[in-house]
Amino acid sequence: MNKLITLEERPEGKPSESNFEIKTEEKPALKEGEILLESKFISVDPYLRGRMNDGDSYIIPFKLHEPMSSMVVAEVVESKNEGFEKGAYVSGMLQWKEFQTHDGKGLNKIENKNVPLSAYLGVLGLTGLTAYLALDTIGKLKEGETLLVSGAAGAVGSVVGQIGKIKGCKVVGIAGTDEKIAHIKSKFNFDAGINYKTTDDMAKAIAENCPDGVDVYFDNVGGNILDAAMQNINDFARIINCGAISIYNKEEVPKGMRLEGIMVKKRALMQGFIVRDHYEQFPEAIKQLGEWLADSKLDFDETVREGFENVPKAFLEIFEGKNLGKMVVKM
Repeated sequence: MNKLITLEERPEGKPSESNFEIKTEEKPALKEGEILLESKFISVDPYLRGRMNDGDSYIIPFKLHEPMSSMVVAEVVESKNEGFEKGAYVSGMLQWKEFQTHDGKGLNKIENKNVPLSAYLGVLGLTGLTAYLALDTIGKLKEGETLLVSGAAGAVGSVVGQIGKIKGCKVVGIAGTDEKIAHIKSKFNFDAGINYKTTDDMAKAIAENCPDGVDVYFDNVGGNILDAAMQNINDFARIINCGAISIYNKEEVPKGMRLEGIMVKKRALMQGFIVRDHYEQFPEAIKQLGEWLADSKLDFDETVREGFENVPKAFLEIFEGKNLGKMVVKM
């Protein structure tokens, strides 16, 4: 038999384990031209929350009573496809199943075995690509500039900060515990950090830690922290809207400060970023990230939960800040 995880009801506000169901089905039979994949690591990411809603977005919503999906690293355990050998490893957008068949289209072969397989869901996967390509296409960092990063201890934010240091910037991170602040400074070489949960005045705290103002703000959270960052931007600042985890579970449209005056006064650029829009740049970005990793210029964190049945729980823990770096589930 084969286990799978389906979306059984759409959440109202914060998701819960009751939104999911673990089911069993017959293990799939292989057809000509297909490969049989066994999941090894499953990625859980904040953006999946948006796909649980039945609304218009940049990617189609999950369907009720059907398997969830995300980036997965899997092993080819049987092959009737000339392009994939038994024993090979691949990564790609796959369903939350222990075993599944696939025609191989759109899957990425994992050639470099010198890094952990799980890294292909993080620093060498969509999170690393998001950090690199968003900074490259929107941030356009210049040496000596100040880069402010929210969600700095997360999978994307920690890579963003390290790239900022490689580019010669001052980097200030925002995270939710003193331990995370100490960690991003010691392991990832951030220049300073702000614990937003113990800070009463975020705008003032950003001003104190970014005395020369903010040239690039990499926003992973939205909400009040975005408002505070905007009060500290420099002329011609670039604001990258990568995520908004602070409002994903809101049941009403949140209200905040009006940004038009600041945007005009500072002649700033604010742009949303979706990594899938830049697919043609993936090979170049993975090559550069891999070189930095090999040269010890880049490091990464991951929080690993074990057991297929714990995939929903691991996903929910992201919204509680229980992950350090990339959250993955090991089969």
